[in-house]
Amino acid sequence: MPASDLVVVILAAGKGTRLKSSLAKVLHRTGGRTLVEHVVRACQPLRPRSIVVVVGHQAAEVSAEVERLNARAVLQEPQRGTGHAVVVARKAIGHAKILLVVPGDSPLLRPETLAALVRAHRQSGAAATILSAEIADPAGYGRIARKEDGSVAAIVEDSAANEEQRAIHEINSSTYCFTVDQLWPCLAQLKPQNTHKELYLTDVISLLRQRGQVVQAILATDADEVLGCNTRADLAAVDAIFRRRKRQSLMANGVAIELPETVLIDPEVLAGPDTVIEPCVQLLGKTRIGADCRLGTGSILTDAILEDGVTVKPHSIVSASHLARGARVGPFAHLRDGARLDDGARVGNFVEVKKSRLESGVKAMHLTYLGDARVGRETNIGAGTITCNYDGVKKNPTTIGRRVFIGSDTALVAPVRVGDGAYVAAGSVITENVPPNGLGIARGRQMNKPGWASARRREMAAGQKPAKKRQPKKRTAAKSKRRRAKPSRGKSRRKAARRR
Repeated sequence: MPASDLVVVILAAGKGTRLKSSLAKVLHRTGGRTLVEHVVRACQPLRPRSIVVVVGHQAAEVSAEVERLNARAVLQEPQRGTGHAVVVARKAIGHAKILLVVPGDSPLLRPETLAALVRAHRQSGAAATILSAEIADPAGYGRIARKEDGSVAAIVEDSAANEEQRAIHEINSSTYCFTVDQLWPCLAQLKPQNTHKELYLTDVISLLRQRGQVVQAILATDADEVLGCNTRADLAAVDAIFRRRKRQSLMANGVAIELPETVLIDPEVLAGPDTVIEPCVQLLGKTRIGADCRLGTGSILTDAILEDGVTVKPHSIVSASHLARGARVGPFAHLRDGARLDDGARVGNFVEVKKSRLESGVKAMHLTYLGDARVGRETNIGAGTITCNYDGVKKNPTTIGRRVFIGSDTALVAPVRVGDGAYVAAGSVITENVPPNGLGIARGRQMNKPGWASARRREMAAGQKPAKKRQPKKRTAAKSKRRRAKPSRGKSRRKAARRR
């Protein structure tokens, strides 16, 4: 059932200066998603009345990211601390009874952990419940100081802790559950008594204790969940945890992963049992892989769909494409932009397929480009074949029928059609349709010169230059003009005699 008395507030207004980036902190990616997307998705299974995200730095971009996940963005301007962020969200919180506050840079939090926090808060009747964790090196974190009865006495910041308090290994995760009626009076009393002149949510804990309210803390079962992302090193460490979780999940469902620490898999990827993933493979986006597939070393699949029994050989790239049962790709192949291989189709080394469909049994095994094409079943595409699909203005289609043989080094100048059962001779440039069961030839005629090579070798062995055929001297235009303008002496005398 929806928790109609629960509202979640995610704090996502910060810049993240230690990341040394122009990008807002919560828009940095780890584990295949932005930080804030991870947090919103972790909160959704709680089914709260609403998820409110407080935005600030790059507000428009962060708002767009969370609103596509059905969360509501609220602007904090200026940013005056975590306590001020909750005050800004008060109107959006409305008349909720319980408020869950989560930092937007804690992407490892699990829905189960947040649900346990809310459940513990409901059962205890406390004014506030803190999610805490025990870590080996608590330096830099606020410590949870407990009373003898186990309730929280205070959150002691690292800079203000004494020697005894620094020895405490239980730290504050900055994730809280509040009883709203007890929270608002304390927020009204907050004062910016710190070097940054900001209102801190941690100070609410002290104010609640002063008012005689109970504050408790529950330990996260996995300390990794409370890790934040303040530096590039933090992002890398969190990413490694996400990737490990995903690999473990797939292996638990029957997927074999060789050298799993080298394999990168995004959170929405699915794979069937008995599939084998070789080292250094990347499975990205919403890739879907069937059962009994094999993915070769160094291959990268993005938003790809592979049915059962597909083989992708090493170092191939498949993006936004569909490979049907038994298809084989690679090595060093590239399928993109809606390429589709039907049952048993085969694409070999250094072949690129773009926006094309290869029907069942098609083979294109070497050094080929097929773009904007449809190739009928059981057709063979020879090495070095290309579809010339772009005329400088628009893309044009190539249609190749069933059981066609395309000879090596053929260029098919689109738009063009090759009919069923036709042959195209090797080395042809096809600019006109080839009829069914016909032969298309489009190449220059060969000329042979018997004995030429032997003569050439003899000349080279003798150190002679090859004989050149003598060409008749060309008469220049000037000489021709003078010859026409100046008649011979004999002709001039005969003309003079006739005049006399």
